[in-house]
Amino acid sequence: CVFGYLFKAVVSTQSTGSHMINGFTKLAVTKLDILDSFKELKVCTGYRLDGAELASFPAEHALLERIEPVYTTLEGWKCSTIGCRSFEELPPQAKAYIQLIETVVGVKVCWIGVGQSRDSVIVV
Repeated sequence: CVFGYLFKAVVSTQSTGSHMINGFTKLAVTKLDILDSFKELKVCTGYRLDGAELASFPAEHALLERIEPVYTTLEGWKCSTIGCRSFEELPPQAKAYIQLIETVVGVKVCWIGVGQSRDSVIVV
């Protein structure tokens, strides 16, 4: 399911450098609670072209059909995060997911949405 994937091409320093270009220094991860029932989560952490790992997302449109994403698979947490109000209250697997996002993107996650209400945002 697409909710389980964080695509490196969107925000990573190794792909577009968008956080450097756009000047953002913090990330908000929303809808973490949507992932509560997933058995596993796959995060795209790189790309291969013809079997060789790439240092960055290819800029040439013609290469896009030939690239293969490299995924890091994480264990899901299979429990509700909706009542969590601090990072410490999150399941260990959810914490690992957030930490992987920070590592891959190179930007700190400062807000985590775990529900629909305004008080369902964890400030990290």
